[in-house]
Amino acid sequence: MLLEMLTRKKPTDDMFVGELSLRQWVKASTPYKIMDVMDGNLLRTEQGDVLAIMELRLECIKELPEERIGIKDVIIKLNKIKSQML
Repeated sequence: MLLEMLTRKKPTDDMFVGELSLRQWVKASTPYKIMDVMDGNLLRTEQGDVLAIMELRLECIKELPEERIGIKDVIIKLNKIKSQML
């Protein structure tokens, strides 16, 4: 869901056919082409903040569930990013 919010794309969009998924598309863009996949409305924030959010997103969508970051840690990291943005 975080990917959908950041990219304004859905896993069922027509561009995701065959082997290409939303997760793979975004992962392939990180970190050098990250602005190509971001929702334009989010691009008004600082690039470092966007990159921190996208890196956190990658921790949330790891292939194996046991490798993913826990929700409590996600909240801590999001609050840290939020405080840096203010």
